Amino acid sequence: MLDNLTQRLAKVVKTMRGEARLTEANTAEMLREVRLALLEADVALPAVREFIAKVKEKALGEDVIGSLTPGQALVGVVQRELASLMGADLGPEASQLNFATQPPAIILMAGLQGAGKTTTVGKLAKYLRENTKKKVLTVSADVYRPAAIGQLQTVTAQAGADFFPSQPTDKPVDIALAALDYAKKHHHGVLIVDTAGRLGIDQAMMDEIRAVHSAIKPIETLFVVDAMLGQDAINTARAFSDALPLTGIVLTKLDGDSRGGAALSVRHITGKPIKFAGVAEKLDGLEAFDPSRMANRILGMGDILALVEEARKGVDVAAAQDLAHKIKGGGKFDLNDFKAQLSQMKKMGGLTGLLDKLPAQMQAAAGNANMDQAEKQVRRMEGMINSMTPAERAKPELIKAARKRRIATGAGVQVQEVNRMLAQFEQMQSMMKKLKGGGMMKMMRNMKGMLPGMR
Repeated sequence: MLDNLTQRLAKVVKTMRGEARLTEANTAEMLREVRLALLEADVALPAVREFIAKVKEKALGEDVIGSLTPGQALVGVVQRELASLMGADLGPEASQLNFATQPPAIILMAGLQGAGKTTTVGKLAKYLRENTKKKVLTVSADVYRPAAIGQLQTVTAQAGADFFPSQPTDKPVDIALAALDYAKKHHHGVLIVDTAGRLGIDQAMMDEIRAVHSAIKPIETLFVVDAMLGQDAINTARAFSDALPLTGIVLTKLDGDSRGGAALSVRHITGKPIKFAGVAEKLDGLEAFDPSRMANRILGMGDILALVEEARKGVDVAAAQDLAHKIKGGGKFDLNDFKAQLSQMKKMGGLTGLLDKLPAQMQAAAGNANMDQAEKQVRRMEGMINSMTPAERAKPELIKAARKRRIATGAGVQVQEVNRMLAQFEQMQSMMKKLKGGGMMKMMRNMKGMLPGMR
């Protein structure tokens, strides 16, 4: 998101070296670049004006302390104000869902057609099941879009939640009330109601969703908005904010070709916190929104905390400890271990997901690498290992020319690719040898603070 802003800031920081203080003169150029980058990212003009005014007020006269340059100090001010613009000033509790009500806690999802509401309902159901351990029921009150009900039933099943069936001939208010009654009788902790969207705002749509809201009285009314909308998100947000007592925002498609304007504009227009962000198409691609961490990512500082969280969710701690004990005891790192490492990386979002959360300098070090091609290569490597016999995985030295040809045929690749994969494995094996004894244990001790269950 906002790659232009990251690049512009990096460029102007270089011009401010040697200054002792942030003054009106030496901040003017940088603020101009920030303003242009925000406008190019489709951020609403009122939000840009307010943001620039606050940055200027906070930056002027700020002393440059320690090893900071004026440019770095100004980036610090920009980071704090970006976080504030996205809701950090509301406090951490504001971005959390409110469950302080008699069960079930009702969550009403609103937004235009195509914003990703139905998929987001499935993602949210999965998120709540895994993170709050609540029993979740979903229902579709969208009686207009073909297959909307069937789509929600499918994603709900994939999320492991319960689904309340409805018919296109039913009235949305009746559907919502029937689902609420079912949720109470079957002791569900959360009821998520997916409402109809339109291609544009119309009075009938607003009257209908207001009626549903009035009938079921949800504790959370979430506005789902496509992060790729840009300026269009402003009018949509204003219309829904006027029609409904919104409690929060869900941004979808942040992993797409988004200029990021919606992330900064919608919060400013509605005054409501961004509670979740859709960062991938898969059902686990929903993240709780953290303004400070998102500001870091926008400014190219990376999101190391997100990497740690991915590690907590994706890394098999027991397997990691077994590997550590194996290497420490003099055991050889084999192709079974290599495949396990590739699998762990995929669970953490793959190469693309990992790179996106790294600071800009580390991303730049990757150059213009084709990440899609790299992801394909990882899948090919897994395929090649799967084409090997158990003996070959345990003892890679057995793999000579004839075996390589058989493995290549089984995996549908050229022999050269098998040779390349084995060379990469040998590099990893060599690194593991260096971690024997104290080296490995030192690495594991460093991981204790990041991964649960490691003692």
